[in-house]
Amino acid sequence: MYQTFTTKEKIKQIFVMLIPILITQLGMFSMVFFNTIMSGKYNSSDLAGVAIGSSIWNPIFTGLSGILLAVSPIAAQRFGEKKGKEVASILTHGIYLALMIASIVILLGIFLLEPILTAMNLPESVHETARGYLIGLSFGIIPLFIFNVLRSFIYALGKTRVVMYILLLALPINFFLNYVLIFGYWGFPELGGAGAGYATSITYFVIATMTALLIITQRPFSEFVGLDHFKEFSGEKAKEILKIGVPMGLSIFFETSMFAVVTILISKFNITTIAAYQSALNIVAFLYMIPMSISMAQTVLVGFEVGAGRYKDAKAYSWMGIYLSVIIAVVAGLLVVLFRFDVAGFYSNEPAVIELTGQFLIYALFFMISDAIQATALAALRGYKDVNVSFIITLIAYWLICLPVGYLLAHYTALGAPGYWIGLTAGLLAAGIFLSLRLIYIQKRRFSAKLAEAV
Repeated sequence: MYQTFTTKEKIKQIFVMLIPILITQLGMFSMVFFNTIMSGKYNSSDLAGVAIGSSIWNPIFTGLSGILLAVSPIAAQRFGEKKGKEVASILTHGIYLALMIASIVILLGIFLLEPILTAMNLPESVHETARGYLIGLSFGIIPLFIFNVLRSFIYALGKTRVVMYILLLALPINFFLNYVLIFGYWGFPELGGAGAGYATSITYFVIATMTALLIITQRPFSEFVGLDHFKEFSGEKAKEILKIGVPMGLSIFFETSMFAVVTILISKFNITTIAAYQSALNIVAFLYMIPMSISMAQTVLVGFEVGAGRYKDAKAYSWMGIYLSVIIAVVAGLLVVLFRFDVAGFYSNEPAVIELTGQFLIYALFFMISDAIQATALAALRGYKDVNVSFIITLIAYWLICLPVGYLLAHYTALGAPGYWIGLTAGLLAAGIFLSLRLIYIQKRRFSAKLAEAV
């Protein structure tokens, strides 16, 4: 990263960071995409099982890994302040926290997985697939959490391209493993949807190992790595990450758990509805990688500029990210609506599933715009390390607006399951509006005052 002076330079800086992050995110999501596509081609029951398994795992993973993503804005600010030792310390303590959190998740999963699935009262075939899928995923939890810390550290230094290369190298491995483990080709066991979980875990080991080797051996990353840094554990350093990371993780958890609860509620409908909803959500989630990638670049850039005391530049990056995200969401949303049945055909061969998926996707445009606003406004606030109020806003929007509105529309109107999409859109829009207002407040009150003091 470097200081920019003009709008043109800022736009270039955003795209220099954004494009590799986007490709990386699409690569990460492609693993879920392969899981869903191949499970759906195997049969609808396995697709539903993977959907249920994902609905349980995603909130846990995204919420807890959100804590670890705090490494990125904290390290970016330290990097902007030119405090190299502090950057190294943040990386070390992030890895320690990753090991602790992953170990706790595995232990809880051993005791809670079966009771949770039993309580959902799923069809036996769906239950077994979901269980096998989650057990397969569990083997990759530790490398996945460590990878997220390493990736956040790399992004904090502004070197986003290297992670992209690692993901691109790993994708063929993941595709191959999904293919042979789901369908049982070339002497591998035929595991159905459960095979997708094992394929993903093996891939996580690959990308974590490649990233660790890169950091240890290549500059400038190796300057911040050493065994000496691991000899001491500071409660204060861990607390700093948790202070920023816990509200971040909770905000992410409330969003992903909201989607998970909707999936569980829709599981009370028939298998066709479950499969169609999951397919439509998968399409929208795939496109969400664009605003998510913008938000990740945005957090680092805002944090870097705040650390360097350049508050006007931080403000400029904040709003550029929001505007760019909305423009892309409008274009992508219109394309999805226009070609909804063609896209749905990638996920299933069954006409009923394709038809219902197309119905869900009619609501995609407004959903994507709302999601784009809230994602980038939230990311800008993270760059300022303002996370507590954001956490409260997301809690209210997701759980007091999204779910109640969606439930009422789905069960007490003629809309049926698509009513959940309207509820989700309403909650995300509310979050986007109030997070944007919070961003304006932070920039006007807090950092305008700091800028005046500096002058």
